[in-house]
Amino acid sequence: MSKKFYFFLLLLLLPLLLHAQQQPDTTSRQEAPIRNIDIENVDVLPSAVEIDGWLLLDKDIQTELDGAMHNLYNFKYDKAEKQFRSLRRRYPQHPMPYFLMGLTTWWKIMPNIAQTKQYDNLLFAYMDTAITYATRLYEADNKNYEACFFLAAAYGFDARLNGERHNWRRVTVSSKRALDYLEISKQANDLSPEFLCGQALINYYSVWLSETYKLLRPVLLFFPKGNQQLGVEQLRIVANNGFYAAPEAKYFLMKVLSEQKNSAREALAVAQQLHQTYPDNAYFERLYAMLCFNEGEFWECEKISKDILDKLNRGLPGYEGTSGRYATYFMGWIMQNKVRNLAKAKEYYQRCIVFAESTSETQSGFYLYANLNLAHLANGEKDVRRAKQYYAVVAERAERKSDMCREAQIYLKNN
Repeated sequence: MSKKFYFFLLLLLLPLLLHAQQQPDTTSRQEAPIRNIDIENVDVLPSAVEIDGWLLLDKDIQTELDGAMHNLYNFKYDKAEKQFRSLRRRYPQHPMPYFLMGLTTWWKIMPNIAQTKQYDNLLFAYMDTAITYATRLYEADNKNYEACFFLAAAYGFDARLNGERHNWRRVTVSSKRALDYLEISKQANDLSPEFLCGQALINYYSVWLSETYKLLRPVLLFFPKGNQQLGVEQLRIVANNGFYAAPEAKYFLMKVLSEQKNSAREALAVAQQLHQTYPDNAYFERLYAMLCFNEGEFWECEKISKDILDKLNRGLPGYEGTSGRYATYFMGWIMQNKVRNLAKAKEYYQRCIVFAESTSETQSGFYLYANLNLAHLANGEKDVRRAKQYYAVVAERAERKSDMCREAQIYLKNN
């Protein structure tokens, strides 16, 4: 299966990356309605749903887990898992504690998902257990939309990680089941803004994929019809009003806005909020640094990049070669073009190359541009031998029709 199709498949699985729900403030919902309900198209009105025993709508559980969820996204895994294990002791046959333990495991994998494979079996085990207990709840009551929610989310994570590992049969089975349960659970959308998160991502990405990749349109016929603008607005609702799912909604909102014209500054604001709320989340921090760099906020980018490298040196969870690759490239560029400290620029670019090679990410832009910029610096110093060395890497690894590849080929031919 081609890498492009794999990328498409992952995007189609994005709506499945949900992990919780809560009961909204009914007053605020009346003031700003999320959607209109057509009674003829809804099997059970939200007011008629029996929600006794639904842990995710339990305000006391929310209060208890507030700190745990913050610790999870701030990469304080041990503290978060301690509270989730306490929940598991009290509710050993409910899917929620197993799913939350699986979610913690997911975020251990997420910062360097291609390289971090030691947690794979643990994540699959937690999700399988959550599926087992959620299935029992659903079989006992087919109007238990909390059970459907956990089934959709757990199958979604199973499909996502199997996709990363190229286990395509498991991807096909799990993603189909996740979409089926997501379709059922949407009948309870008005019970909580978190239920909207999956629909938001389907609304946005089904349209985006259809417009961007026309060859996918026959495949997308099997997915619900999307509404891109509605998807963005639904993500904003979850990001602003959610409890458990707000961090995920903010993350996807940041990604969506960064793809849209004239929305980059709003994406940067969301990234800043995520970083300020979870300052030790390596994944959020490096995305914030990248958006700062892209938007010309170079001094903020410099500050964040230095913070990333400091945390990497201190061995904080999630700070590894990929984060180092981002930070050292940004620092090299800033030293070269803003501070005009060429010695420091060369040092950072060389460290970027080392980080990229340590994680086998030598086809990426940072690796190639670090080599290209080192070639420019060497050429400026009349060091032809070293310039040829860096240009040779670019000529070998860059796309053949790219400007950098042509530049490298011309230099090597002339020297």
